Amino acid sequence: MRRYILSRVMQLIPVLLLTSVAVFMLIRLIPGDPAHIIAGAEATPEQLEAARSQLGLDQPLPVQYVIWLGRVLRGDLGKSVISDLPVTTIIAQKLPVTVELTIAALLFSLMLATPLGILSAVRPGSWVASGTFWWNALAMAVPTFWLGILLMLFFGLQLKVLPTSGYVPFFSDPLKALRFLVLPALTLGAHVSAVLARFLRSALLDTLHQDYVRTARAKGLVERQVVLGHVLKNALIPVVTMLGLQFGAFMGGAVITEALFDYPGMGRMMLQAILTRDYTLIQGTILFVVSAFVLINLVTDIVYAFLDPRIRY
Repeated sequence: MRRYILSRVMQLIPVLLLTSVAVFMLIRLIPGDPAHIIAGAEATPEQLEAARSQLGLDQPLPVQYVIWLGRVLRGDLGKSVISDLPVTTIIAQKLPVTVELTIAALLFSLMLATPLGILSAVRPGSWVASGTFWWNALAMAVPTFWLGILLMLFFGLQLKVLPTSGYVPFFSDPLKALRFLVLPALTLGAHVSAVLARFLRSALLDTLHQDYVRTARAKGLVERQVVLGHVLKNALIPVVTMLGLQFGAFMGGAVITEALFDYPGMGRMMLQAILTRDYTLIQGTILFVVSAFVLINLVTDIVYAFLDPRIRY
């Protein structure tokens, strides 16, 4: 197991290096000049040149990359062009908000998708299977922003039981924080629950016909023991894959959802940085998000090895 984890970590190093190159070059391809933002629209050529020198933009691209990578390895992602705050400070402020929303959305999707996926696979012709089919079709067809608007209109304006915007830190007031968290989490988790239910149902249907399942039934085990004790664990690999991908995507910030509910997370921060052309903040945030995505995939691979020991070899 240790050898498997070590090999996966060693494979991570070139991936992160290529990621840094891609992010660095991507930001350089964005139209516009960061020096204009710092010096102002009416800046003189001398002021623009001084701003470029301050940002290191007067150096050749390879030199710029080496200097930037050295700072990144020391934990310095630069300073925001607009607010002049360190990018790491801004990310540290916004990250807990997005993590709360991500965990809540994934918990909601798991609580809904797990029973629907299991029951629709075990009882393929039942009303539960039919209801799961229609839920999956509806949740995957309705756009996220449209679902969020409908939830706001119904629960916020019609019933007036949940707030439609805002954020409260969880540890300052848990009950109030949950009220602000419900609608964004439902909006994000609805689509994911449909995808997870489909993946789980498909994996269970494939596993239910394996020889070891027939053997377990022949030994006299009840259906619940067969499904929960033998089938479910072996069917979880595609579900874990999907969870890892969705968690990484949510960590990047659900831009539409956070903007819709005025949720001050990384998604809304990225949208504001793009609108204001805050190049340093965009670059640092993208690098952080992609690196987190890669690390989450590493954790997913390690979970694979625990679920199925054959993967280690």
